[in-house]
Amino acid sequence: MTAAEIDAYLDGLPPEKRATLEALRTSILAVVPDAEQCISYSMPGFRVGGKVVAGFAAFKNHLSYFPHSGSVLPALGDAVAGYGGGKGTLQFPVDEPLPDDLVRLLVETRMDQLGLT
Repeated sequence: MTAAEIDAYLDGLPPEKRATLEALRTSILAVVPDAEQCISYSMPGFRVGGKVVAGFAAFKNHLSYFPHSGSVLPALGDAVAGYGGGKGTLQFPVDEPLPDDLVRLLVETRMDQLGLT
């Protein structure tokens, strides 16, 4: 599995969704530059040490970030309070990329939980 699979996923999206998710991809790779880019559960994912630490997907009316754990978002409390979703997904608007500092917090929290830091 390669970055080309994520490229193909993004190429199939409308421009506004593609731009926002490309920004998210860049933010994730800034935190884990050596992550293996892959498709996991039919969505773009980022694997470190054999474990998926982040993922994202486009939906009809929103975009979602997936920490691949139900314990990351509850652990972050107020940092994710302004976003929709459940304990395993963070929903955000098509035209508003997640802030880089939040992406860093999301990825680092997952990596801490997996003992990868």
